[in-house]
Amino acid sequence: MHEFLLLCALCCVHCVACVSIGGGSGAPGGRARFRASNWLLLNFAVSSRTPRTQDVTGRLARSSTRAVQDRARRVQRDTDSERERERLTVTGEMTETRMSRWYFGGIASCGAACCTHPLDLVKVHLQTQQEVKMRMVGMAMHVVKNDGVLALYNGLSASLCRQMSYSLTRFAIYETVRDMMGSGGQGPMPFYQKVLLGAFGGFTGGFIGTPADMVNVRMQNDMKLPAEQRRNYKHALDGLFRVWREEGTRRLFSGATMASSRGALVTVGQLACYDQAKQLVLGTGLMGDNILTHFLSSFIAGGCATFLCQPLDVMKTRLMNSKGEYRGVIHCLTETARLGPLAFYKGLVPAGIRLIPHTVLTFVFLEQLKKYFGIRVVS
Repeated sequence: MHEFLLLCALCCVHCVACVSIGGGSGAPGGRARFRASNWLLLNFAVSSRTPRTQDVTGRLARSSTRAVQDRARRVQRDTDSERERERLTVTGEMTETRMSRWYFGGIASCGAACCTHPLDLVKVHLQTQQEVKMRMVGMAMHVVKNDGVLALYNGLSASLCRQMSYSLTRFAIYETVRDMMGSGGQGPMPFYQKVLLGAFGGFTGGFIGTPADMVNVRMQNDMKLPAEQRRNYKHALDGLFRVWREEGTRRLFSGATMASSRGALVTVGQLACYDQAKQLVLGTGLMGDNILTHFLSSFIAGGCATFLCQPLDVMKTRLMNSKGEYRGVIHCLTETARLGPLAFYKGLVPAGIRLIPHTVLTFVFLEQLKKYFGIRVVS
């Protein structure tokens, strides 16, 4: 405090000296007072570097040094952590996995549907025959000959609409619940839990996707009808709107029981069997988690799904394509049974040729989406 008061007094003396000089050369002793005040201020500046000031300067310097050292230690710690993570990943003690997002299944199914839609169309044509007149190749040639190559893609918009309702729902339910139950560190789910979860997800997805599925079947089968009986839907949304307007809301869910039951069986065959087959293949240690493993596992799953769902697939197609000739599921079942047991597996080969590639493509696309765009999980 006394240093501050002394500094103020010296500044006043210096100001008086400056005023004296500014007042003119005749001011008595003005220049002498000015030189004296300059000398006093200079001595004060030198002597003011007391131990207290030097201590403050030292503390500032030490604080700056500590900040630099702390920053260097943090950088080194982060570098060591990254190296340790890389070492654990290489040695297998730490693994990085990718979790699927809830909508990946719908996107992958749409990609697969674009590739396999002609096979699906031929399968529908074979299943709606009252008598076996053509085989798969013959039916495909018949469609191309009568309506052109692009006719093989009739109903594609309805097929995509179905995948974004049916497949999106079942994949979202199955994979979300599976990942939640598997995130607790308890290992993979038992197979029976996968079956139950797949059945629930498939049943729900089959019910939600029934309207789009019915329009899909009608658009694919429309070309077989005489010109005066064709429905001529422009696209999937037009078909949904016309069915609702002309036939009522209940008609949109015609065959919902069969569609839901089939969806449950297909999802068990595809998702549950794929997960189990992939787990068994990886457990052998002969193959890694690569596209070859995905192909083999999905091929097995496609075969299981085809065998499980073919009888219900035949009945579902007949119910959805009917114009009132069936009074219900039981009536459709008895009428189909009159044609013999093999009538329930009519179109099995084209169904397998369609469903197995569709399953393979769906899971290959899904695994690639998961690999590059999935949720990163390090454990």
